[in-house]
Amino acid sequence: MEMMELSNNILAQIVNIIFMFSIGYYLAQNLQWYNYNVFRIISKHKKIKWHFIYFIIPIILFCILGNYFYIYLVIHIILLLLWHCKLDKKLIWTSRIKRFFATYIIFLLISFIILIYFDITKYILFIALLLTLITSYISELIIMKQYEKLAIDKLTSFSNLSIIAITASYGKTSIKNFLYALLSKKYKTYATPRSVNTINGIISDINNNLESDCEIYIVEAGARQKGDIAKISHLLNQHYAIIGEIGEAHLAYFKTLENIKNTKYELLQSSRLKEVFLYKNNEIPSGVSAPITTFPPEVIDIDSNLSGTTFTLKLNDKFYTFHTKILGTFNISNLSVAILIALRFGMKPKEIQELVSKIQPIEHRLEKIEANGKIILDDSFNGNLNGIREAIRLASLHKGGKKIIVTPGLVETSIANNTTLAILIDSVFDIAIITGDLNSKILSQNISQAQKIVIKDKANLNNILSSICKQGDLILFANDAPSYI
Repeated sequence: MEMMELSNNILAQIVNIIFMFSIGYYLAQNLQWYNYNVFRIISKHKKIKWHFIYFIIPIILFCILGNYFYIYLVIHIILLLLWHCKLDKKLIWTSRIKRFFATYIIFLLISFIILIYFDITKYILFIALLLTLITSYISELIIMKQYEKLAIDKLTSFSNLSIIAITASYGKTSIKNFLYALLSKKYKTYATPRSVNTINGIISDINNNLESDCEIYIVEAGARQKGDIAKISHLLNQHYAIIGEIGEAHLAYFKTLENIKNTKYELLQSSRLKEVFLYKNNEIPSGVSAPITTFPPEVIDIDSNLSGTTFTLKLNDKFYTFHTKILGTFNISNLSVAILIALRFGMKPKEIQELVSKIQPIEHRLEKIEANGKIILDDSFNGNLNGIREAIRLASLHKGGKKIIVTPGLVETSIANNTTLAILIDSVFDIAIITGDLNSKILSQNISQAQKIVIKDKANLNNILSSICKQGDLILFANDAPSYI
């Protein structure tokens, strides 16, 4: 009888361990999405219903169903697997995530042994999850402090390294890529990869990728809260700061435009700042000892269409004309600051003109693709109104077949901006495919002329496009919010 009871107890605890592991997986996925910040998971998540379906309700049922919980567990696991399969941004098994689960498994095994041999409530398993979160937070803090010291020591060891840090509400990745395209032709230059722009990402990049013979290091600095860019500035102690256009991107995090501005201006917190390059419509900061150069300089003769962009800049009291394959008038500003810095580093205007003409479009940032007789404008990494407005203007120049836009609308911004976006869409496009449900209501209410197609699951998008598109059509992908948004 005792052996049977022990066997039944072991089976019951295995069921409990499987359940705890499943909610731990859901939590880890959300932690990775929201920069390992539990508060952000609670306050900023756009699909709170997921918390109820995959976390809160299952825990309630775990508490009240008792020995019959295993029946629901099967349903829970199936739902979680289906949820996982539909995600377009799945859990990445980074070293941090591996450490999280290694710690969690250890605490779960300890709890399992205690539950088998001692008459203790199963709710001890939640203590295992809580201890994992606390242990993970403390251990990662210690590890990152050690990594940060290594990164600072490495930067200090460079005698000839110039560091350029870039921040903006919009366009910082484009500025970084343009600047790299120019400076790398003359100097040993390295730039943070992809959209790496957090303090932890930059620390890792310095330790793992920055080579000892590098002459120029270009760093993108992003933020989700006050102090984020200050940490990056104190790490880099950069020589040049670029502050691009400041606007309402991430307004949901910062609440006010003033908070956004103050956070961006944390990039000025460097003791060896030689020069600041500031977008001309931004407020001039006070108390900065380094000279401030505003950009773009005087621009004339702008011609921007689906073939490329031509413009003339006033540089050193002379006018120089540039032609680029890069689309969008807003990119003139981004290119201009790269040109100004290239001049500071001793490059000649004619040399820069030639290099600008060779810069390739940046993937997913107003990138023009021609495929099977169709024109695709891939602007899926753009999430601000001005950028999408320009993409829509370019789309309006197309004189062929139908014009189709695929968009979830604007994320982390105001209802007014999404209303404006809907009106712009209605004035140009024949078909509007609205992805996700975040902004589907506000967009649908304000689009009356274009045909509207609302899809909640982007897995169906290719089939829909195949059925409605033909040669000569233009498709604009405007913003591509991940499915958890």
